[in-house]
Amino acid sequence: MLSILILVIHVLAAAGLVGLVLLQHGKGADMGAAYLLPRLVGLTKATELLYTGDFISAAEAERIGLYNQVVPHDQLEATTRAFAERLARGPAFAIGKTKELLAREANMSFDAALECEAQAQAICMQHPDYREAYEAFVNKRTPTFE
Repeated sequence: MLSILILVIHVLAAAGLVGLVLLQHGKGADMGAAYLLPRLVGLTKATELLYTGDFISAAEAERIGLYNQVVPHDQLEATTRAFAERLARGPAFAIGKTKELLAREANMSFDAALECEAQAQAICMQHPDYREAYEAFVNKRTPTFE
């Protein structure tokens, strides 16, 4: 489960189970789990998962926000591919900037985050993707990003 904590979007097969078994092996949290997990599911649920090492169902993992979507196993590849293709058709520069902001703003004050976002907006507005999005909006068409 630790490796999925650093990804952006998480999709799990409906029959899947998720668990942090480090405790069951006499180890504590590892690989940033005590840092990342509370940010994803809240301190209370993260504490429970890390203290017990219990496995949770795919449905529970989705309910607590550990996964974005749970799909039948036979739809897992198609679902993740469709989402990746959707992102690939989007404005890559702005998506990258948003990913950067999500990481940077996690430990900022609200005022600092607003300033950071204002600077990012100014940078994005100088990128060709912004112009394409604007032209597409004005001309009532779907934007085509490079």
